[in-house]
Amino acid sequence: MKLKKWIFQFTVTLMTIGLLFGCSSDDNTNQNTSVSTNNSSQSEEVAEDSVRITVSINEGEEYVAEEEIEIEQGDILMDVMEENFYIETEHDGQFITSIERVAASDEEKTAWMFFVNDEMATVGAGEYELSPGDVVVFDLQSWE
Repeated sequence: MKLKKWIFQFTVTLMTIGLLFGCSSDDNTNQNTSVSTNNSSQSEEVAEDSVRITVSINEGEEYVAEEEIEIEQGDILMDVMEENFYIETEHDGQFITSIERVAASDEEKTAWMFFVNDEMATVGAGEYELSPGDVVVFDLQSWE
């Protein structure tokens, strides 16, 4: 029970750090990079029964993978990721630590953050229910 409480607190802390990082950046480089990420993710319509998942590094500076994947309403994001990408997780599959062999690093203070339809998710990938047409971006970012 203490482990579940710790995992919950850790998740909340990571999300808070991600929100602060995402909201605190005012320099033009980050804004331009963010625009390029959004443009490439939304340049094509997503099929009615699919989602688009993009995997990138540093707010789209480098792209790792992008897939349009057919889903059903209510499919869980973590399940879709496991079925379509090579991922590694920690804490009983609650945290994605590596996607397509690109790993987050405690030493470099990086983590995988994900956004759905340009909004940072408020739950983990293991709890997020996808809807057809969603545009998902997993981005390896510094948490500082």
